[in-house]
Amino acid sequence: MSETRPLLEVRDLCKYFPISSRGFFSRVVGHVKAVEDVNFSLMSGETLGLVGESGSGKTTTARAILRAVRPTRGNVLFRTEGETVDLAAMPERQLKPLRTRMQMIFQDPFSSLNPRMSVGDLVAEPLVIHGLARGVELRRRVEAMLIRVGLKPEYANRYPHAFSGGQRQRIGIARALIMNPSLVIADEPVSALDVSVQAQVINLLDDLQEELNLTYIFVAHNLSVVRHICDRVAVMYAGRIVEIAPTEDLFRDPKHPYTQALLSAVPNPDPDVPMQAAVVGEPADPARLPPGCPFHPRCTRRYAPCQAEMPGLAEVEPGRFTACHLYSARAAGL
Repeated sequence: MSETRPLLEVRDLCKYFPISSRGFFSRVVGHVKAVEDVNFSLMSGETLGLVGESGSGKTTTARAILRAVRPTRGNVLFRTEGETVDLAAMPERQLKPLRTRMQMIFQDPFSSLNPRMSVGDLVAEPLVIHGLARGVELRRRVEAMLIRVGLKPEYANRYPHAFSGGQRQRIGIARALIMNPSLVIADEPVSALDVSVQAQVINLLDDLQEELNLTYIFVAHNLSVVRHICDRVAVMYAGRIVEIAPTEDLFRDPKHPYTQALLSAVPNPDPDVPMQAAVVGEPADPARLPPGCPFHPRCTRRYAPCQAEMPGLAEVEPGRFTACHLYSARAAGL
């Protein structure tokens, strides 16, 4: 992490999905604002966690960064050898060479693997598509990657159904890393695995990051996993980042009321400690967001400006940003 320029810089990223009326003469009557004005930067070798309730926009943000979906507006500045490119504005035909530099690890290690392809073919497919290796060299690279993720080379001739969930996720990791990318987005990579296997996969991702100088965006619900693997955490609500901070600072002293509610709902292993009540109410509907702060209908600390004006993401401490009127200048002294 000696580089002074970020590997990835996301500026005002938005993704809207149109809502169409029914009938023969259908027309767009509204939009689902899945991602709204997301801003963050990511240094080489860093791990950023994206957390929040289901529907908060984490996965859509990840997919928009990789251009699996085209952003509605905003910039995704990605640094490659010698230049910085805007992934959000690039034509599809120019994206293919950049796919070798950014990859994704999917949540479900079974549905993300083609059951009709052998493990060797699955891992080799990115190299074949990009014309980076063939023949003996292709087999050599596949076997080396299988060993690197903790699988035996002879597994290359088997099919995904013959493996456990943890082994299938290792296959998915091998496929994502075979082209030596610099940016890897892991979308809930351990949520479908048993707890004991989760630890093994998390430790593997840690080791691979150090060995290959990888940069991760880690999408997750499990805050314990996030605390273990991430350098910084961005908390999302209703498509927006409401807080971003170094991991230990955020867990020790969460600023935003939504972050406080999320952390209070984490189970405590001590049976004598009572469970805290989770945040009340339903998550905001991204198709019909309330005026002002989207969280204010569920917030116990709201006051007048929360219902009238959207708070911006402001630096409240060095390296800590929060989108909350409680920390704005007008709230000083309250």
